[in-house]
Amino acid sequence: MSGRGKLALCALLATLLAACALVPLVNSLAWLFEAAVMAALVSGAGALMRRVPMARTVTVVLQAVLVVLMLTVVFAHSTAPLGLVPTPDVFERFGALLTSGGDDVTRYSIPAPPTEGIKLMLVGGVLVIGLAVDAIAVTFRNAAPAGLPLLALYAVASGISGSAGTAASWLWFLLAAAGYLLLLLAEGGDRLSRWGRVFAGPAGPGRPPGAPSLRAAAPARSGRRIGVVALGIALVVPLALPELGGGLLAGLGAGGGTGLGGGGTISAVNPLVSLQDDLNQNDDREALRYRTNAPDSQDLYLRIMALDEFDGTTWRFSQRKVGDVPDRLPTPQGLAPSVSRTRISTSITSAPWYRQNYLPMPYPASHVSIKGRWRYEPEGRTLVGDHGQSTGDARYTVDSLQVNPTRAQLATAGAPPASLRREYTKVPRNLPGVVKRTAEQVTAGARNNYERAVALQNWFAEDGGFTYDTHVDSGTGPGAIARFLKEKRGFCVHFSFTMAAMARTLGIPARVAVGFAPGTPQADGTVDVALSDAHAWPELYFQGVGWTRFEPTPSRGSLPSYTLPVSPSDPGSDTATQPAAPDRAAPSTAPSSSSSCAAQDRRLGACDQAALPVAPPTAGPGTPTGAWVGAGVGGAAVLLVLLLPLLYRTRVRARRLGSGTHLGRGPAAPAQAAWRELIDTAWDHGIPPDEAQTPRRAAERIVRLGRLDEEAAAAVHRLAGAVERALYAPGPAEPPAGLAQDVRRARAALRASAGRGARLRALLAPRSSVRAVWALSARWESLTSRLGPERLVPAAWRRR
Repeated sequence: MSGRGKLALCALLATLLAACALVPLVNSLAWLFEAAVMAALVSGAGALMRRVPMARTVTVVLQAVLVVLMLTVVFAHSTAPLGLVPTPDVFERFGALLTSGGDDVTRYSIPAPPTEGIKLMLVGGVLVIGLAVDAIAVTFRNAAPAGLPLLALYAVASGISGSAGTAASWLWFLLAAAGYLLLLLAEGGDRLSRWGRVFAGPAGPGRPPGAPSLRAAAPARSGRRIGVVALGIALVVPLALPELGGGLLAGLGAGGGTGLGGGGTISAVNPLVSLQDDLNQNDDREALRYRTNAPDSQDLYLRIMALDEFDGTTWRFSQRKVGDVPDRLPTPQGLAPSVSRTRISTSITSAPWYRQNYLPMPYPASHVSIKGRWRYEPEGRTLVGDHGQSTGDARYTVDSLQVNPTRAQLATAGAPPASLRREYTKVPRNLPGVVKRTAEQVTAGARNNYERAVALQNWFAEDGGFTYDTHVDSGTGPGAIARFLKEKRGFCVHFSFTMAAMARTLGIPARVAVGFAPGTPQADGTVDVALSDAHAWPELYFQGVGWTRFEPTPSRGSLPSYTLPVSPSDPGSDTATQPAAPDRAAPSTAPSSSSSCAAQDRRLGACDQAALPVAPPTAGPGTPTGAWVGAGVGGAAVLLVLLLPLLYRTRVRARRLGSGTHLGRGPAAPAQAAWRELIDTAWDHGIPPDEAQTPRRAAERIVRLGRLDEEAAAAVHRLAGAVERALYAPGPAEPPAGLAQDVRRARAALRASAGRGARLRALLAPRSSVRAVWALSARWESLTSRLGPERLVPAAWRRR
């Protein structure tokens, strides 16, 4: 096989190895085999067309046409004439599939089923990346930049699956990296076979002249060693750096998402990641089962986390510091000693299939007894799994407080701390004005924040004419809340998100809690919590009580006792009010279509209709702040890697045209430095060096191939004369003045005669920067020759 054929094969293999990172996203491998066959056809077509003398751009265009034809046959054959001719209807079909695939991505949890839309996104993406890698590395013979599309493919896959993770997440990186290194090695061999020179070591005793060198494979060996060293550095070094997480090995063994490591942070995670179809699923499975000594289990919510960051589109869990789980969790923020509380204990068992990073617990927990690697986030009082620790088949006990504030305590709550108020009352500028106007209208006449909160809750749950509907579109963009207020149909996400946003516009600190509503009591005294009990509710802050639950969603959960209407026996005194189960005899002061229907019955839907089933909420739109930060850091890192050749050449040029002392001290050093800079500058502009020629012949070649004008040609010849005198003169001579100016003059002439593409490559990807790799290889060879292979490589490896 020719050098270019091997390069094409390695490009195909590198693409498929990087595509393996997409495997955890879908619960089927059929799409990968389809993508592999189609990518092989594209690569083979490119290999055949490169044998025909045609422009390289034509080859790439024809390969792209083949990609479109194959996608038409596989995904739009029923629409295309003859089953393969792409027409506007075919591209319309592609657009419809991509749209449905995007919807599927936001709805399905990982691993998702391979719908037609998702398959088109996966297969089409792999084909586009494969075409880009083949064009860059094989058609244009520049393998190094081909790593960018490979990196994009791996980054997209790892970014999407980052919150779910897999035990083999590190394996996908190793496969992608191995494919890229293999591609670089194949390109090096191809270049070496075309014009490179292999320098053999000394002949040694007993070897006849002309015999092949035993060190002919040194460049290949050095390349492999450099690749292994670089890969090892990328994997291991971040583990030793503080405040940078665990590097590429941080997710080793991750089963469900964020590997934390060390002190670390937890990034923005949106827990509402599930198909909206799951809200209406028929197969309702048990996720948790618990036993508690609480007086009433129907007021016991299992809280997973609090979403405290609002961007106008959705609520998210912001980045927070985590630490070790203390033996006794601190007293909840803002809870005064005068507020009545009941200590309860709850033993919880998680189903083996229910695997996630955040631990469902009653709020506020005071002590957690659980095995495994768990970390504590104090602001939200949540426990998050470390390095893949999940809730699957977990058994744990939680001691918690059942806080029982009175209406008077809530109504007379003081002002919250300024920092808390500032953080938890922020609303974005793009929030529609109707949100604040509606909040002010609903709470008109309320005398304090407690009355405003109860008015909002009752308006959503009873008085506002809202309907609980799991089939409604969750909506996207800042207008989603305004649309919900207009249409008045939605599920718990809509109600909790909107009430929390409205509370913030009124100056009440608010956030959204996510977890499970009270489950179903069983005959044996346990409580069954199923997927249909997944829920979201708002938490509002009252100084002296802390974060307090409200329930605005009709027919879901239970109304907190401190929000129920005042009864004759409880005129709102300061006596503690114990949490109450849904009281179907509780009177209602709100207007009702049926005067004989109690308030709690009305919100539970017992008056007119049965409660609708519900399951985990769907994903809210938008991109987490942590994702943007990660993307920015990743982009900066990629940009730095891309600029390394430019930075290297700039530094080397400055040193050479300075004193040239890095080449050695003496009169000959400046001339040699200037000459080497001229040779590398010509190489950067497409004139490769020929070390077999004398300086005078090399100067003539540069002038001829570079099409230099007379002034630049004279400068090149002066440099050649200076280096000849420095090398061959009988005695040391002082270097002539103006060598640096002559190099700059020749460089300007080479740039002027080169095309735009050649100038851009000479600036951003100078060919002579490969000398840095050669220097590293030489140092590695020197190190191994001094230490000996027996000290670096095990004997078994050397035999292989």
